[in-house]
Amino acid sequence: MTQATKNRLNRVRSILVSQPKPSDKRSPYFQLTEKYKIKIDFRPFIEVQPVSIKDFRKQKIEILKHTAVIFTSRNAIDHFFGICQELKIEMPADMKYFCISEQTAHYLQKYIVIRKRKLFVGTRTAADLFDFFKKHKSEKYLFPCSDIRKDDIPEFLSKNNIDFTEAIIYHTVAADLSDLKDIKYDILAFYSPSGIKSLFQNFPDFEQGKTRIAAFGPTTAQAVKDMNLIMDIEAPLPNAPSMTGALELYIKKANKI
Repeated sequence: MTQATKNRLNRVRSILVSQPKPSDKRSPYFQLTEKYKIKIDFRPFIEVQPVSIKDFRKQKIEILKHTAVIFTSRNAIDHFFGICQELKIEMPADMKYFCISEQTAHYLQKYIVIRKRKLFVGTRTAADLFDFFKKHKSEKYLFPCSDIRKDDIPEFLSKNNIDFTEAIIYHTVAADLSDLKDIKYDILAFYSPSGIKSLFQNFPDFEQGKTRIAAFGPTTAQAVKDMNLIMDIEAPLPNAPSMTGALELYIKKANKI
C-alpha cells in the first residue's frame, strides 16, 4: 500500500460491487456484511446483449466444422448454445471443450453431458489453457466471445499457428446507472475494464474524492490508472486471492479491527 492510499484509509461503511448479487447465500460477500456490519450492494455496471441470428450468419461461421470450443464465461456458454438452438445444431459427442475454470466447466453441464476425456479445464486464467492448446494443436477451435474481450487467447493461438475461429455471439454494453447519481459508497469494486468504462459513460464528470476503488485483475487495474483514478485495493494478492479477501484485509486496516 502506497503512502497516498494510506492517507485515504478511512472507515468503510458501504461497498458497491459492480456485479449481480450472488445467488449463493454462502457467498463471502454476505459473510463480510455479517462479520463487519457493513452495507454491501450489488449492481451490474455492464449488460450483455445477444447477437441476432442474422448478424451471426454474417460472420459466415460453420460451427460443426470445428472440433473444439473454448469457453471463458457463463455468458459465452449461454449465448453459444442459444445460437445452436436457433440454428437447430446439435453438438456432436466427440466435440472437445476447453473451459477457463472449474465453475465454467460445471456450468457447461447445463447444456451437455460431459465426458471427461472431452473436457479440458484451467484453474482460473486463460494462461492455464495454453498447455492444453499446445498438446492439441491439430484441433480446429471455435472461440465464442463478446465484442469486448481480452487478447490473450487469440494472440496465443495465432502465435502458435493453431487453427481457430473467433465468433462474436454477444455484445457488452454499459448499463443505465442514472439512479445511482446521488448515492455515495465508500468503496466501488470493479471486476473488468468494461465496468470502469461504464462508470464514465454514465457519469462523465465522476470525481473520485474519498471514494476508494477496488480492482480485480491486471487489466482492470490498468483501466483504473488509465482514467487517472486512485486504486486503493488491488486483487488478487498473494495473501488474498479473491476480491472479498482483498476487501477484508482493507476493511480490517481501515476500520482498525
